[in-house]
Amino acid sequence: MAEAHASKHPYHLVDPSPWPVIGAIFAFILAIALIGVMHGYSTLWLIPGALGVAYTMIVWWRDVVKEAHGGFHTPVVQLHLRYGMMLFIASEVMFFVAWFWAFFDASIATDAANEFARAEATGGIWPPEGTEVFDPWHLPLINTLILLTSGTTVTWAHHALVHDDRRGLIMGLVATIVLGLIFTSVQIYEYAHAAFSFGGNIYGSTFFMATGFHGFHVIVGTIFLIVCLIRAVQGHFTPKQHFGFEAAAWYWHFVDVVWLFLFFCIYVWGGWNGVIHHT
Repeated sequence: MAEAHASKHPYHLVDPSPWPVIGAIFAFILAIALIGVMHGYSTLWLIPGALGVAYTMIVWWRDVVKEAHGGFHTPVVQLHLRYGMMLFIASEVMFFVAWFWAFFDASIATDAANEFARAEATGGIWPPEGTEVFDPWHLPLINTLILLTSGTTVTWAHHALVHDDRRGLIMGLVATIVLGLIFTSVQIYEYAHAAFSFGGNIYGSTFFMATGFHGFHVIVGTIFLIVCLIRAVQGHFTPKQHFGFEAAAWYWHFVDVVWLFLFFCIYVWGGWNGVIHHT
């Protein structure tokens, strides 16, 4: 009788879960609260939605970790998890393409109508007249080196895991997390000393949207790595089964690459003719 119910395929048919529905409900509540904040309502309405989304993420991922430890993540399932992560990163790439497109569209006029609109919005030059930009070879360059270094430390951690070096895995993760926190701190300091604002002109709007969303992704990636560190200390990952860590490493490398484009396109090229504001 038991043999009749035994799985005859390498796929994992997940048990019924309440988290997709609950997550959707709290995400809807959070979206409505955000719209309310944009219309002047209290930010306190964000708390239920944000807490609900955070709780759903924690318990849903907890269940996925249990499935992995239960042996349900067969090689076929792991392959499909990798495909899912690849598609997620591809969607993130297109998300940032939108902000790069907005920045380049605002800075490069391609026809007479755009030239007129650009002259109205920017004074006919880029960066807009009167805008003091960041010196790309100061804090932005330092942050670039920090993030590139973090890419090497997460690779070190991955290499250590593959070779069953638990100490190297933990040290590499700690180094990556510390570098991520330093990057975020430098970014906050830079924002606090910016000579332009989000609503000042089109340069400030596109600059803060692109770099701000990247900073948000760095924070998410840092949390991702902290969770991996906790799991590594508990001995969760093995050389042959460590997709959770692998996904975090992929995400972190994606953040690295996006920052390189931001640095060269927005900080260096985008502020080429601007007046340098020294922080």
